[in-house]
Order: sequence, then structure tokens, then C-alpha cells
Amino acid sequence: MQCLIQRRHTAVLIDVPAPWPRQQARCTCWRRGAPGVQASMSLAGPAGDADANQTVSSSPVQVARTKRQLWMAAIKPPMYSVGIVPVLVGAASAFYAHGAICWPKCAGLVAGAICIIAWLNLSNDAFDATTGVDVHKAESVVNLTGNRNGVLLLAKLFLVAGMALLGTNINAAAYNTVLQMLGLAIACGYIYQGPPLRLSYKGVGEPLCFVAFGPLATTAFHLAQSPATISTSLSAAASSSSIVSILQSDALLAMLGVLVGITTTVILFCSHWHQIEGDIKAGKMSPLVRLGTAKACEVLVAATAAPYMIALAAAIAGICPTPLLLCLLLSLPSAKTLVDFAYTNHAVPAKIAPLKKFGVKWHSAVGLCLAAGLLLSKYST
Repeated sequence: MQCLIQRRHTAVLIDVPAPWPRQQARCTCWRRGAPGVQASMSLAGPAGDADANQTVSSSPVQVARTKRQLWMAAIKPPMYSVGIVPVLVGAASAFYAHGAICWPKCAGLVAGAICIIAWLNLSNDAFDATTGVDVHKAESVVNLTGNRNGVLLLAKLFLVAGMALLGTNINAAAYNTVLQMLGLAIACGYIYQGPPLRLSYKGVGEPLCFVAFGPLATTAFHLAQSPATISTSLSAAASSSSIVSILQSDALLAMLGVLVGITTTVILFCSHWHQIEGDIKAGKMSPLVRLGTAKACEVLVAATAAPYMIALAAAIAGICPTPLLLCLLLSLPSAKTLVDFAYTNHAVPAKIAPLKKFGVKWHSAVGLCLAAGLLLSKYST
């Protein structure tokens, strides 16, 4: 069933499961200044059906429930895991390396990361409203409010709040290096979606996502939560302000950054599958536009297998502790569910839409397993 919701000067089209098989429905809902909400629904079945044309009234409760669902989809609560996981993995790796963690600082960094992700989501909706790629996206905050400038202003406020929270919860030992790394990560988020570059439209959003959330953010949050007297090698690398030298000095930290980067990038990769047609119309050359869904399934298999192969190779090389590897393997069922869902539904846009949710679940599972594995590794030594 398709439902067209019109508010003020904004109209959005949503897909709703039809209550009767083989029927298509169209629902037009409008809202005026009065407190009540008016709605009508016209049903059109296949030719020859006795109930081919009906008019059904939708109650205010049903309309309100649909609107709440749209707002929840617009806010994207599960997506904030992409900000939380690097902080938690960074905290766990700092604890594994130094045996100490400051929970208030960790909580402050989590709050700051959530604000940054809110900025990323809101500004993405505002920028996509300009290009028209989200014109039929019901859960766009711009489409729900009809106020692009207000959404962009709110996004900027979240950015300022996030940067303030991050800046006040960084240990002094590597303050400048952490700020540089987080600044680069935020810059990646902007050039991914914002004018004039809009690199996501050129199909390079995934590499930016990997670098921002993996080597940059995860490493930065490790340094931010390390004690004031960090290890000699890491301190020397931090003082040189060289990200490469930091990662070279700590192979385990480099591995963790790569794993978090891969799982976060998979979420972005999974978000394109159901909007190929819209991306083509808007000139957005996403990986799915270039590959097609069948080939993308093969890429997804390789991407989900990569963290386990990397961790296994690191364990053989003596870099990854055995408890960490064993904990990571606990996330394998979530990876299998993600891949199975993609192969089963990739050819049907309406069915493949929830793929991103499975990607978020796998990303969260990997993040929690990494954090738990690092804690167990510390206590087992």
C-alpha cells in the first residue's frame, strides 16, 4: 500500500503493507490548522474483484501511529551505534593496554559522538533535500517538517555540542593529536555529503566512512582515554602527530580500527540497496548503481568475512589475543543473518529495505564482542 502524507507544502509517499493480498491501496492524509487529522483511503483491487473500489476512513490514532513510526525512522536510534562503538572499543583497548579507564570521560565521549552522528544524519537530510534524491523518502526529517533551513540549523547546533563534549573529555597526553584525528573524521563526514564536493554522489562514500570511523575515530578514542602517562612508543608517536606512526607502533590498535571501519562501512553499503532507482535519477553513483544487487551480494560476503579473516591472521601472528578472537567469533550468526537476508531479497527493493538494520545489528555485535574480548584478554593475562 502506498500512503501520500501531505503537510503544509510538503508531500511524501510511503509504502505500507497492504492488508489484503493482490490489492493496491492509496491513502491521502492531510492536516490543517485544526487539532484533528483528516484521512481517507481508497482501495483498488484487480479487475473483476467485487471490492475493487472502497473508501475507508483512517482514524486519528492510526495516522498518529504512522507518524510516530516515520519519526522513529527519521531519528534512526540504532544508527547511533556507529558513534558509540568506536568509543567503547577505544575504551576497552586503552584498558587492555594500560589497565585503567575513566568512565565519566567515556560517557562524555559517547555523548559527544552521538551529537556528531545527529549532525551527520540531519545535515545529510538537508543536503539531500537540495539535490532531490530524498523527494520520495518519507522518513526524511526535511520532508516531515517541511523546513530544510531549520533542520540544517539544528544539525549545526548538534555539531557544536558534539565538538564541545569531545574536546572536554580528552586526556592531555595526546590532546592535539586526538583533536586532529577527530577533526579529520568530521571533515570526512562533511565532504561525504556536503557541497561542493558531495563525494557520496561520486561513489566514494564508503572509503571515507571506513577511514573516518575506523583508523581515525577508533584510534583517537583510544588515545583520548589512555592515562596521562601512556606507553613510551605511543607517546612518541602521538607527539609527532603522525597517525601512521601511531598505528605502526600498536598493531592491535590498527587491527581494531580496521575492523570497526569495515563493519561501519557495511552499514552504509547496505543503505543503498532499496534506492537504486532514486539514486540513478538524482545522478548519485552509489556502489549499488555501479554493481547491481547480484554483484553487491558477493561484495557483502567478502566484507563480512574480512574482519574474521583479519583477526585470525592477527592471532596467528601473535597480535590478536586468543580471548579476543573467540569473542569476535560470537558475532558470526549475525553476519550470516545479514548475508542470508541480502541473497534472499536483493532483487526486490521493497523487501531489501531493512537490510541496513541487519547491518547495524552485525556492527553492534562485532563492537560489543571486541570490547568484551579486550576486557577478557586483560583479565586472562
